[in-house]
Amino acid sequence: MRVYQFTEQAYFPTWNDHSGSLRVILPNRKCDPHVAADLFHRYYDEYQLCDEIGLDIMLNEHHQTATCMSSTVVVGLAVLARATKKARLLVLGYPIGHRPDPLRVAEELSTIDVISRGRLDMGFIKGIPYEIPASNRNPTELMDRFWEAHDFIIKAMTTHDGTFNWEGEFFHYRQVNVWPRVWQEPHPPIWSTTGSSSQARVLGERGYVMATLGTGFGTRKLYDAYRKGYVAKFGHAPGADRFAYLGLVAVAHDKEEARKRGDLIAGYLRTSAIVHVPFRNPPGYVSPEDNARMLRGETPPRGFTKDGRAINIHATSVDDLIDAGVLFCGTPDEVYQQIIAFCDHCGGMGNLLMMGQAGFLTHEQTVDNLTLFSREVLPRLKAYQQPDAEAAAKAVAA
Repeated sequence: MRVYQFTEQAYFPTWNDHSGSLRVILPNRKCDPHVAADLFHRYYDEYQLCDEIGLDIMLNEHHQTATCMSSTVVVGLAVLARATKKARLLVLGYPIGHRPDPLRVAEELSTIDVISRGRLDMGFIKGIPYEIPASNRNPTELMDRFWEAHDFIIKAMTTHDGTFNWEGEFFHYRQVNVWPRVWQEPHPPIWSTTGSSSQARVLGERGYVMATLGTGFGTRKLYDAYRKGYVAKFGHAPGADRFAYLGLVAVAHDKEEARKRGDLIAGYLRTSAIVHVPFRNPPGYVSPEDNARMLRGETPPRGFTKDGRAINIHATSVDDLIDAGVLFCGTPDEVYQQIIAFCDHCGGMGNLLMMGQAGFLTHEQTVDNLTLFSREVLPRLKAYQQPDAEAAAKAVAA
């Protein structure tokens, strides 16, 4: 199992100073650039620590929000591509359906792949509903735009014998010829995220690494949908390396201290839902089927424990988050057992996206959290024997 440390690089000083929305409309006057600079340097220091202690690194991108200052993720990738030596750099991700220029995306990611000497994992994502106002996109055509951008980027990265032209529905280019060419052949590994079973099957048919975010013990349904698509396309079961899961992680030798850290990291969940109502679900952003699932409470923020009990992940206790597989929290032994139990339930999971810092967790607490995890949990996760992939696929088929 690989473990990627992730933080949204929040500007948490304003989390308790808003008027009902931390996204889109929060005035940037509330952001002190001197404080922001200190926070950015702190977050990069923690990422460099990950490189030293054997953790990989995940970055993301959001816009017009105090929950995530990483609005230009290519800047963070560029810094870390040069400042780190061993860690894989996962961008999860690039909201390519929102971007006006996929050629620029291909150039940026190719350059990062070269600077890092082949350590880039590139995650292409749909983006959350609150990105629609910032990009001024039509939500009904977002996925069509996403897949055309995806196809163009891959062609641009894999064309090495001269230029090509592109005439699509959304993008038009002449004489495309990306320099420098990518380091990894044919291109860096592709990841994506979803909370939809239908989209999970599509990702399975493409063989991409699929990540789910905070879906708890409901994750098995998504993984099984992916398995169906993968088997239908490739004729055999996907390995555990095709699956990733983002979970909050708080570890300490003292159980009470671990709970305190878990409660602070859970601030990420409590603030991410503070959004002005008109921006929460733009018409056409999700399918009618997925809207129906949301109304039935089958998707986040509703999570489910292993025994089927429903919880609201944005407003619940540390114990409930642990029971739902959203937070892995406790002593090193407890955290290891929680992760393995979750992995076994899902039929295998080869990539843990570990949110080991969020909000009010201090730098000192974060360093201890990451270091203790790396020393006492990570080696056992790397040695863990994943469940049999073929058996999981046969169970789905049955």
